[in-house]
Amino acid sequence: MNLAAATNENLAHTSNVLIYSSMAVYTLAFFAHIAEWVFGSRSKVGRTAAALTGAEGADAAGSVKVQVAQQGGGTAVLDRPKIITRAAAGSRDVPDGPGAAGGTFKGDLYGRMAVSMTVLAFLVQAAGVVARALSVQRAPWGNMYEFSITFSTVAVGAYLTLLVLKKNVRWMGLILVTAVLLDLGLATTVLYTSSDQLVPALHSYWLWIHVSTAIICGAVFFIGGIGTLIYLFRDSYENKLANGQQPGAFAQSVLSRMPSASSLDKFSYRINAAVFPLWTFTIIAGAIWAGDAWGRYWGWDPKEVWSFITWVAYACYLHARATAGWKGRKAAYLALIAFGCWLFNYYGVNIFVTGKHSYAGV
Repeated sequence: MNLAAATNENLAHTSNVLIYSSMAVYTLAFFAHIAEWVFGSRSKVGRTAAALTGAEGADAAGSVKVQVAQQGGGTAVLDRPKIITRAAAGSRDVPDGPGAAGGTFKGDLYGRMAVSMTVLAFLVQAAGVVARALSVQRAPWGNMYEFSITFSTVAVGAYLTLLVLKKNVRWMGLILVTAVLLDLGLATTVLYTSSDQLVPALHSYWLWIHVSTAIICGAVFFIGGIGTLIYLFRDSYENKLANGQQPGAFAQSVLSRMPSASSLDKFSYRINAAVFPLWTFTIIAGAIWAGDAWGRYWGWDPKEVWSFITWVAYACYLHARATAGWKGRKAAYLALIAFGCWLFNYYGVNIFVTGKHSYAGV
C-alpha cells in the first residue's frame, strides 16, 4: 500500500468520525428543541383566538400583553405590538404565534442552546464533507452517500443563513434537525459507499457545477417544503378558531406558536420562487454534461425524466400561486407534490430505477 493510499484512507476515516460526531451533536440539538417546545409557554392559543374574534388579548392600541418569566423569579409583563398579516384566503387577519419558546425565559434559553448546538453540528458535518473530498481529491458527491451528507449540510446551512438574516424560522429547527438525523442515519447505514468508488462518467468538471446546484436546489426546496407542510396544519387550526371550534391538544400546544398561515404561505412561495431559476439551470447544465459524456443532450433517462417532471411541477405551483384564485391550500398541495417529485428523483430513481445516473451501483 503506497503512502498516498494510506493518507486517503486516514482522511476517509476522519470524515466518517466527523459525520458520526455531527450526528451526536445534532441529537443534543434535537433534545434541546424538544425542551424549547415543552418549557415554552403553551397558553398562547388565546392570542390567536382574540385576533379572530377581536375580543381578548389586545388593547385599544393593538398591542399584546406578553408575560415573560424573569431569571431571578417572578414575571414581567411586556407590551408587544400585535403582528397582523393578511391570510392567504383574504378573509381574516391573524397574528404570528410567539414561536417555540412562547415568550418564556426558559423556553428561549433551550432554543438558543439548540441553535448553538446546530451550528456546532453543522461545522463538524461540513468538516466531514471536506475531509471526504480531500480523501479522494474530487467533489464530495460522487455517490448517494456523499450526496446525502452534503445535501443535509447545505440544508442546515440554508436554515442558519435565514437565522443570520434575522428571519423568523426557529420554529422549523426541530423538524429540520429530525430530518437531518434521518438523512444521515440512512446515509451511514444503507447508502454508505467506500470513498474510492466513482462512476467513470462523473470524472468531469461538470460534477462540480451540475451536482452542486442540484444539491443547493434540493436543500432549499426542502426548507420550502417544511413551510408548506406547516402552513396546511396552521391553516386548519385557524379555520377551526374562525368557525368557533375547539382546536385539539396538538394545535393548542404547537400550532398556536407557529407563524400565521399567511406568513407561512408567503415564506414557502418566496423560497421556492427564489430557487426555481437555479433548478432550471441545473437541468440545462445536466443536458450539456450529457452531451459531453454520452453524445446526446437528452435520452429519456429516468433521472432526466424525473428532473423535468419536478421542474414542471414547481412551474405549475409557481404559476398557480401567482394566480389569485390559487393562493392558499390548493397551491400548497401542488408544492408538496412538486417536492415529492424531487424526493423521488433524489432517492427513488437512484435506488430503485436502473439508469445511467445510478450512483456507484447504489
